Amino acid sequence: MAAISVERLLERLTKAKPVPGILLLGGETYLRELCRGKIIDAYVEQGVRDWGVTRYSADDDSIAAILGQAQTLPMLAPQQVIFVRDVEAWERLGDTSRDALVKQLSEYLDDPAPFTVLVFEAVALDQRMRLAKLFAENMVVVEVELSSEPAERARLAGPLAAQMARELGVKIEPDAAEELVDLLNGELAAIHTELEKLAAYVGNGRSVTRADVDLLVVSARKYTVWELADMLGSRDAARALEFLDSLLREGEQPVQLLGAMAWMYRKLLEAQEVPLSTIGWQAASRLHMKVPMAELAIQQSRKFPRAQLTKGLAALYEADSRLKFGGTSQRAVMEFLVAQLASSSPA
Repeated sequence: MAAISVERLLERLTKAKPVPGILLLGGETYLRELCRGKIIDAYVEQGVRDWGVTRYSADDDSIAAILGQAQTLPMLAPQQVIFVRDVEAWERLGDTSRDALVKQLSEYLDDPAPFTVLVFEAVALDQRMRLAKLFAENMVVVEVELSSEPAERARLAGPLAAQMARELGVKIEPDAAEELVDLLNGELAAIHTELEKLAAYVGNGRSVTRADVDLLVVSARKYTVWELADMLGSRDAARALEFLDSLLREGEQPVQLLGAMAWMYRKLLEAQEVPLSTIGWQAASRLHMKVPMAELAIQQSRKFPRAQLTKGLAALYEADSRLKFGGTSQRAVMEFLVAQLASSSPA
């Protein structure tokens, strides 16, 4: 069975037809949380969720315990949803243990409990292994991920940002949503966090404007990344790595910092198209930035060969994937990235 999008899952859930199993596959935390909530809403009534919703970890709990619960009619609830996170842990089992687990799960799926919806969660699975094939053949597999292509990612994230704003009791103007998505590289969890701050700032029922985004979200990060741009443009790797270390120790989140850096590289590419003599409101209008930042972007853009910026942007998107799929420490990913960007020809 081919994987479906989150949007398609939500359409299916409106019909509330039970399914034996769902696999949420991907690293986008906001989308995963959205799916969890909608699955619970579809199958378990509000008043009985203490009995009708159970959570397990594949890392800590046995498949026997999980399937035992799946085959047990829940108290006071006609249906139950069972979440099983960290499914990647099963891939790390020895061959014998993994084969036994796949056999148990396969036998259950051949005759699933009609009152149970099993929801498995994984960031990524090896599609060559029997476990992934079992999920694909017997469950609804949902891609819990936005596109890795920047323009498509931004296109998908914009409407989701508007939806988040509505859920928080405010509206967000289209250009404000675009700015927020661009700055945060389409990272939905980060967008939601910033929208919570913006909603509290503007007040219930009000609209979030681009000026609000500039004031509360953008300013600090933009000035930070412009400082870093000066070091990268000068190819001063040692100073850039020291600056990165300082940011991380102060609590800057790698994913959000990376998003701001990707925003900066896109602005530097845009700024190279603007004549060096352009100043004031003309610079601000061309780059959709405030006057001081627009003038700074134009000046900084001349420190970078265009090839270095395009290769650097590719390196940023690759690092974004590494951060999302894990396996390497976030600090190590960021340090390697900054070293790449500070070199004369980033890989």
